[in-house]
Amino acid sequence: MAGWLGLMLVMVVAGREATRELNVFQIMEFRTVLGLFMLYPLIRLYGGFAALKTSRPLQHVMRNLIHYIAQLGWFFALTLIPLGQVVSIEFTMPIWTAIFAASFLGERMTIWKIAAIALGLVGVIVIVRPATGELNQGQLIALAAAVGFGTSVAMLKSLTRTEATVAIIFWMLVIQSAVGLFPSLYVWKWPSLYIWCCAIVIAFSGTFSHFCMARAMLHAEATIVLPMDFLRVPLSAAAGWLLYSERLDAFTVLGAALILTGNLLNLKSSPPAQVRVET
Repeated sequence: MAGWLGLMLVMVVAGREATRELNVFQIMEFRTVLGLFMLYPLIRLYGGFAALKTSRPLQHVMRNLIHYIAQLGWFFALTLIPLGQVVSIEFTMPIWTAIFAASFLGERMTIWKIAAIALGLVGVIVIVRPATGELNQGQLIALAAAVGFGTSVAMLKSLTRTEATVAIIFWMLVIQSAVGLFPSLYVWKWPSLYIWCCAIVIAFSGTFSHFCMARAMLHAEATIVLPMDFLRVPLSAAAGWLLYSERLDAFTVLGAALILTGNLLNLKSSPPAQVRVET
């Protein structure tokens, strides 16, 4: 999960730079197509293309369609409501993941897991301080995207029980590349050299962050792993302060403290996970 958080932080910065020139569809296509080439050494390491065979193609397709649509919904919501509202709604995702994992994967919901989720949500709300009011179209779309992300992660956890990590990432890249091909060609714009570099960074970070997430899911329950993702908010705020001189205020510090407290409580109280060793 430390690998996931670090790579996602790098991707946020590279993505912010890339959106200055490119459409989101094109950025997402660069991420998946370039990611396929970057994944090849791992494919060789894990036994070649023979190791990518799957007995659950339908679940791979469904998971990646849900994930792709959720990504598009998240970006679309950014055009309709303030960023703070989008971020705060997005981080309801671990709640949906925990509910789906407990309902369909047999994971237990303990008081410590509930406390970690609750403290994480409070911390995010303290940081972004969303405006109150009635739900509008943008908020509903952001909420649907959060549910989609939660569903995707729960399905990822299910896939780790039978599928090799490299196979999960390979099929994610293949399916999402196919889904985004024609939209990206429609909005195609040849990027500058600097944006090409950003695209390579996005592809590397996007591919191997998901590899780290899948490995984390292999070694621990989703309800333990996912609350750690709340740390992405204060880490992103710190990156904005260091790189773009964005203000890092007392609310961000307080929210980060709440998030960290929840994660420490969750990790300290969790028993060792049963590890499935990949061959």
